[in-house]
Amino acid sequence: MTGTLWGIGVGPGDPDLLTVKAVKVLAGVAALAYPLNADGGSQARTIAAPHLPAGLPETGLPFSFTPDADSAPAYRAAAARLTEALADGDVAVLCEGDPLLYGTFGNLLPYLDATVPVRVVPGIAAATAAAATVARPLASGDGALAVLPATLGGAALAARLAHGDAAVILKPGRHTPAARRALAHAGRLADALAVARATRAGEWWAPLTDLPEDATLPYFSLILVPEAAP
Repeated sequence: MTGTLWGIGVGPGDPDLLTVKAVKVLAGVAALAYPLNADGGSQARTIAAPHLPAGLPETGLPFSFTPDADSAPAYRAAAARLTEALADGDVAVLCEGDPLLYGTFGNLLPYLDATVPVRVVPGIAAATAAAATVARPLASGDGALAVLPATLGGAALAARLAHGDAAVILKPGRHTPAARRALAHAGRLADALAVARATRAGEWWAPLTDLPEDATLPYFSLILVPEAAP
C-alpha cells in the first residue's frame, strides 16, 4: 500500500460547487472510484465530470440502497477493491454532498483496515444548498438545528420536531406523507418548505402545504422547517 484513500465530497449537484481543494486532489490521484446506483449510473461522477482528468482509471462500486438490503457484503468488497488499488497511488472516492453526512463514504469507513490512510475533503451538503435555494437561514443566534432522516418514522419524527428547533428532514421520498403528518402533529406543518433538486437543473421549492396530502417528493429532495417563533 503506497497511496491515500480520499473521500471527496462533490456537493449537491452543481459542478461549480466542488471545492477548490476537491478539484486539486482529483488532479493528482492515480485512480477514481464512485458508488453506482441500481441502474449502473453514478450521480457523484456526473457532478464531478467537468473536473476529472482525462484517462484516469475508474472503478464503479455497486451498492444496494434499498432499506432492507444487507449492505455489508458490498461494503466489504468495495473496501477490498479500494485497498488493492492503493498499491498504485492515491485513490479518490466521490460522494454526493458531504462524505460524512449520511454519505456512502462514511458508511464504507468501518470496513477499511485501520492501516489504510484516509483523508476527507468535505463537500457542500444538500441541507445548506436547499437553504441557499430558498434564501432562509438554517439556524441563527442561539437556535439549534436538527437533521432528521424521514426514515425515523412518524412518532419519532414528531417527538423531535416538537422541540421547536429548526430542522432538516432528509430522504422524504415515499415517507413524505408520514413526515407531513409528523409535522402537523408537532404544529410545524405551516412553516415547512419542500425543496427538490437544489442547485440542479429543474430545481424547485414550495410550501409543503401547497402540495397534495399524499404527495411523494422525488429522490433529490428534502424538507426545511424554520425555527418555531417564540
